[in-house]
Amino acid sequence: MDAAAPSGALWAAPSTLSFHTNSDHSEFQWQKRLCCLDSFQGEFPLSLNPSIVLHVLSACNLDPEDLAHLEATCSFFKSPANFPPDVNMSLAELAALDMCQTRAIFKPMNADEREALKQRCGGSWKLVLKFLKAGETSFRREKCQAIAGPGHSVVVTKSGSVFTFGWNNMGQLGHGSLDEEWRPRLLKSLQGVRVIQATAGVGRTMLVTELGQVYAFGKDTFSEPEPGSSVAKGISTPRLVESLEGIFVVQTAIGNYFTAVLSREGRVYTISWGADAKLGHDTDHQDQKPHQLKGPLEHIPVVQIAAGYCYLLALAYHPCGMSVYSVGCGLGGKLGHGSRTDERYPRMIDHLVQLNFKPLAVAAGAWHASVVGQDGRVCTWGWGRYGCLGHGNEECEGLPKVVTALQGVKAVHVATGDYTTFVVADNGDVYSFGCGEASLGHVKAHHHENLLSPELVLPLKQRQERVVQISLTNTETYNAHTLALTESGRLYAFGAGDKGQLGMELLNDESEKGTPELVDVNLG
Repeated sequence: MDAAAPSGALWAAPSTLSFHTNSDHSEFQWQKRLCCLDSFQGEFPLSLNPSIVLHVLSACNLDPEDLAHLEATCSFFKSPANFPPDVNMSLAELAALDMCQTRAIFKPMNADEREALKQRCGGSWKLVLKFLKAGETSFRREKCQAIAGPGHSVVVTKSGSVFTFGWNNMGQLGHGSLDEEWRPRLLKSLQGVRVIQATAGVGRTMLVTELGQVYAFGKDTFSEPEPGSSVAKGISTPRLVESLEGIFVVQTAIGNYFTAVLSREGRVYTISWGADAKLGHDTDHQDQKPHQLKGPLEHIPVVQIAAGYCYLLALAYHPCGMSVYSVGCGLGGKLGHGSRTDERYPRMIDHLVQLNFKPLAVAAGAWHASVVGQDGRVCTWGWGRYGCLGHGNEECEGLPKVVTALQGVKAVHVATGDYTTFVVADNGDVYSFGCGEASLGHVKAHHHENLLSPELVLPLKQRQERVVQISLTNTETYNAHTLALTESGRLYAFGAGDKGQLGMELLNDESEKGTPELVDVNLG
């Protein structure tokens, strides 16, 4: 293995290390050259032959997952590193750090911020990498994103541009007027700003940029007005949310009387609806300041949040795996703890552990919730009206229950709305169940029929497109519609279209589309 050192690199004298293979216990020797401590950044030659390093590491019985990380970053060992040498760091840790630096969220962080994230995740770059990858998976960061809000829709393109269409009574489309839009319209005021995530609530839209900033337009409060309160005003053009300055936001969620944001470090903040410490802080609904969610999640990083009617779900990262926490209103059993009591502070849903269920992503409907697991199983719980839980009945479930009717289907994505649930399989097939009035996307024979168990959405299947994301209206006070985004970047819409939220003109006396229709929008 002896080789000449690369030009400009400083090396210590070789030392000899002995290794034993697992198979025949034969001994071989490897000369190890250590990089001197006074080497400068950019000259960190770990090895001239990465395959030999990997062979040695394999012989040392390296964890298979770590070995996979090293194999995936083989090019790293052939080129200068992007950080000063650290002789106390293992090769697996170095590889993990190098892979972290390719992540968009990680790149802007300074040294102190990175170290703080490392300690928050458990003190290892391998754990930081797992945290970042878990967030990417649960967010389903596709090339594009489509959001079906209450009466309006928001689409984020591959390049980070935004289109909005539909109802506009509060200026929630962001075009500087209150005019409805029946066709997708580009949000020109944010051209040059790259948006990575969108959220739509009642009369309100929020956009997250790649720099962690949040723009909002529409209703000028973070909650729905409570009885006796003043009526909210509308803002018809995007405005930077100044109260979130200092928080690098990666996701937002709107849950009726409150709004939640998730920081890149995995901290959850809530705004409004704090009276009587409903979310662990004592503020009224008009409060515009973010408050970190108190309780166990103060010290546990979160990778995804989902908000329903007055409650919040959080997918939390632990070094030993993922878990789901819930907080807020417990009506219908939607918090998943086996009761209907409210929770002021986040509480882990223990029953998922008993089911040996490893969460991948969560979805919060108005009155019921769902989670998809790493093995492709789907669990639902909460108010089972119209069959939205998919268990063949309309019973409430206070604890998560596996949807056995989906046995044989490996789910990768789940979406919940007002008594309606959609599941996307790994092959792109889509299944739906629940309230037929919300349009489940099936053929006319099943249109407006409630489905107590999952059924394949044939009209989408017949499009011969692989669906990667589903979004549907998540409120009981507005006619629901659904958006389906395909791998090829096409957008299909169905359900209520009386306000233009489907992105197409309706003919004659039509007020909806029962089956998926292609939306004319460029998502490139």
